[in-house]
Amino acid sequence: MPKLSLNIDVDDLERGVSFYAAAVGLTPLRRFGASVVELAGAEVPVFLLHKLPATPPFPGAEASRDYVRHWTPVHVDFIVEDIALALRRAVDAGARAESEIETYRWGRVVLLSDPFGNGFCLVELDAHTFDEMSTPYARGEG
Repeated sequence: MPKLSLNIDVDDLERGVSFYAAAVGLTPLRRFGASVVELAGAEVPVFLLHKLPATPPFPGAEASRDYVRHWTPVHVDFIVEDIALALRRAVDAGARAESEIETYRWGRVVLLSDPFGNGFCLVELDAHTFDEMSTPYARGEG
């Protein structure tokens, strides 16, 4: 079974540590030299990676790394108990709210971005309804 870790590029490592501690309650656990800090407090390890702006994200990339708001199909959801409280905490720490709190049958969600342009969501699940809505995976069902 593969293990999962989450890596978030930031252009200022200490600012990233401060933001994720204040916004969602993660705490610095270990430092790997001057370019990586592991944060604890989530169900998977979270690593902040110091990457300079205008550097290529991979060899041969046509685009350079920047820290303005950007979109990616992979993003982070933080599951929270009280979404209104979590939203205030994140915004106070420097997050930008990009939506109102939206309510669905399964719970509530709000879209945000961190100070480094990375999108993330705060999600408050109605655990009973969420589980009730699901069925075992079967190939080809739609």
